[in-house]
Amino acid sequence: MARDFDARRGADVEDDEVSEQSLENLKAQRATAVADLGDDVDALEAELDLPDAEVRDEELAVRVMPRQSDEFTCTSCYLVHHRSQLADEHRAVCADCAA
Repeated sequence: MARDFDARRGADVEDDEVSEQSLENLKAQRATAVADLGDDVDALEAELDLPDAEVRDEELAVRVMPRQSDEFTCTSCYLVHHRSQLADEHRAVCADCAA
């Protein structure tokens, strides 16, 4: 007996209807939540909860120095460490990464 695999099945139609209804409910809930916040709140900011939002516009003044002669860059974590932290000189791996 030939079977049409492209035809929709009865149970799949019900699942699609349920998922469409739940998607519509979620969109409606999201719209009401954003509307309750007021006009002065951006919709994107309402979705994101940034813990340090008040300091995001500040500039940081940090002086970057090149790697010194007694320092090395770990080939595993790519951090610059003092030579005393060197665990494997051949692989240039720090003590933290070698453990």
